[in-house]
Amino acid sequence: MSSPSHLSFDAVVIGAGIVGLANALALAKRGLKVMVLERHERAHGASVRNFGMVWPIGQPAGSLFAQAQRSREIWTTLGQAAGFFIRETGSLHLAHHEDEVAVLMEFARMAPDLGVPVQLLSPAETLAGSPMANPTNLCGALWSVGEVCVDPREAIALLPEYLNRAFGIEFRFGTPVARIDDGAAVTSEGQVFRAPRIVVCTGEDLRMLFPEVYAGSGIRRCKLQMLRTVPQPADWNPGPMIASGLTLRHYAIFQICPSLKALQERVARETPELDRFGIHVMASQHRDGGMVLGDSHEYGADITPFDRAEIDELILRELKPLVRLPNWDIAERWHGVYAKHPSKAEFIAEPSPGVVVMNALGGAGMTRSFAVAEDFWSQR
Repeated sequence: MSSPSHLSFDAVVIGAGIVGLANALALAKRGLKVMVLERHERAHGASVRNFGMVWPIGQPAGSLFAQAQRSREIWTTLGQAAGFFIRETGSLHLAHHEDEVAVLMEFARMAPDLGVPVQLLSPAETLAGSPMANPTNLCGALWSVGEVCVDPREAIALLPEYLNRAFGIEFRFGTPVARIDDGAAVTSEGQVFRAPRIVVCTGEDLRMLFPEVYAGSGIRRCKLQMLRTVPQPADWNPGPMIASGLTLRHYAIFQICPSLKALQERVARETPELDRFGIHVMASQHRDGGMVLGDSHEYGADITPFDRAEIDELILRELKPLVRLPNWDIAERWHGVYAKHPSKAEFIAEPSPGVVVMNALGGAGMTRSFAVAEDFWSQR
């Protein structure tokens, strides 16, 4: 029998953010006894500091888009079972410039062959489905049915209790792992958790456990700033989640459109500050009625612990001509930092036998983590 300071499991997952929860679920589904160790009293990294957008339309057509669709189905099942907020809203990419319309039209023509279900909408059709869209200078929109909104703070908080109840997954919060040594995760207090499978899902904190892996990985840190309004009136329904024409610059799925170059050149010429801070604007609504607005992207040495008021002002400057809100009063401002690889959709390494590092899903952690973990462990 294991002593109180020396416990054995089939798998130990380090990190209770979305990547860690996804791996714990995938392993438990295979009948394994799983322990999740989280250094903080609750997960409070990038997994709770985002829009809550499960966003297949942002993924390149093909295997990554398919993973996003499968993750969406898992999210839907979990939301119903665990009782956290989840809404199948779909999404609209709004166009307020002719070059944005050109990209949307081009993409809509290619989408059927890519297996991406979208529909190009006229301004009137857009407004009929979206009370949030601003009709001034509206040229149309791209409608996608596949996007789902969750409240990440609520979901990440409620999932551990559900995963424990439904799959027997154990959790230890406030339990920092100091090192991984000879098939065991050893905490800062000396407790030893042994397992033949140790999965490290610590996001930007990878440097703490495996500095040599981090140094050779090519992973970059990315900081985003976001805002949240006060709750909107209870009788106001914003409809689909909103992305802007600026968002077409950000997501890889639209890179196949030759017309994107003209849009990128206009933004660089007319508003270079948006490129400087990686700003593209989006909006989603959570259970309390507040609208989550953002966001920005700063990388590497540009990241500081201090938020830039300039970035928040630019986000609001770009959003206000595109969307209409009953109340623009801001209740919260925050930032998140996530790990991103410059060329890989995710970073997976095995630095020693039985130890797997899964990291750097970039801004797609909420969108793809469940399927990434399922695919990885189905091949082991």
